[in-house]
Amino acid sequence: MLGTIIAALASAFVTGALARFAVPGPDPMPAWLTVVIGLGGTVIGGGIVILTMGKNPGAVGIASFAVSIALVVVYRRFIQKRALWGPDAYRFPKRGFGVDQYRERLQRAGIDPDQVMSPFVPTTINAANAQAAAPGAGTSAQEGSGGDPTENPAYYLRLIEELHDNGVLNDAEYDASRLRLLERLRA
Repeated sequence: MLGTIIAALASAFVTGALARFAVPGPDPMPAWLTVVIGLGGTVIGGGIVILTMGKNPGAVGIASFAVSIALVVVYRRFIQKRALWGPDAYRFPKRGFGVDQYRERLQRAGIDPDQVMSPFVPTTINAANAQAAAPGAGTSAQEGSGGDPTENPAYYLRLIEELHDNGVLNDAEYDASRLRLLERLRA
C-alpha cells in the first residue's frame, strides 16, 4: 500500500513537472503544488477516458498530461493573473504560491526578478541589491561586478548555477543564461 502511494506521488510529480514545462515561461511553485497538479490531471483525465473509452492505459496517460497542462494554464491565468503566451508569459510572476519566496531568493542573489528568465529583456545582476539584502556577506565576490555580468563572469556563472541547483532555473533557462553571457563576452 505504501509503495503504491509513493509511486502515485512520484508519477504525479513527474506529470505535473512536465505540464509546467509544456507551458511557456517560468512557473515557480512549491513541489506540493506540482504534485497536486499532476494528481488532479491524472484523476480528471483518467476519469474522463475510463468513462468514455474504458480502461485504455495509453489514452489515460495522454489525457492525464493534457488535463495537467490545462490545470497549469488555469493556475497561471487565474491565480498568477499572467499571460499564457507572448513576452508577458516569460516574465517572472508577481503572485502565486511560493512566488514571494522565489522573488526574495533572486533579490538576495542580486538578480532583479522582473528581468530574469525573459528572452525579451536582458538579464542583469544588481550588486547593490545583493549587498543590501545581505550586508557584509561575501562582498568580495560581488565587488567589481558593477551590475554587468561581463565584468565578473565567474560570479555571474556561480549565481545562475546556484539558481539552477535550487530549482529556480530549469535546464533550458540555465543553458540560455550561460549562452547569453558567452555571447556578451564575445561582443
